[in-house]
Amino acid sequence: MAQLAHIALWVNDLEEMKAFYERYFDAASNAKYLNKKKQFQSYFLTFTSGARLEIMKRPEIESIQKQDSSQEFMGYTHIAFSVGSEATVDELTNRLVAEGYLEIQAPRRTGDGYYESIILDPEGNRIEIAV
Repeated sequence: MAQLAHIALWVNDLEEMKAFYERYFDAASNAKYLNKKKQFQSYFLTFTSGARLEIMKRPEIESIQKQDSSQEFMGYTHIAFSVGSEATVDELTNRLVAEGYLEIQAPRRTGDGYYESIILDPEGNRIEIAV
């Protein structure tokens, strides 16, 4: 039986992204991996559920323009975090907005029964905060 091992994300600022996921989503990081020959750096961030996110950096990888990141596009669309309660969705969303992160969707009940909000991380990736 297959199991999802991790999801990987190219980033521009490895340290800022590591700090974001540690601060707001309780990620624990391994030591930085560095391949000098390929100019590749990465961290594995492990969340309390056991899920892992690999954040990676290499100089020649291009990024989308941040102003375009609130638009939908084909491919992976978001990372979702279940935070346990509607009150926690509200609290974390309000904290992120107060600290300058862009809210794409205010907390709401969806047609399929979730209570969720959507914010952008420091590099414009969609983060769904849900219960």
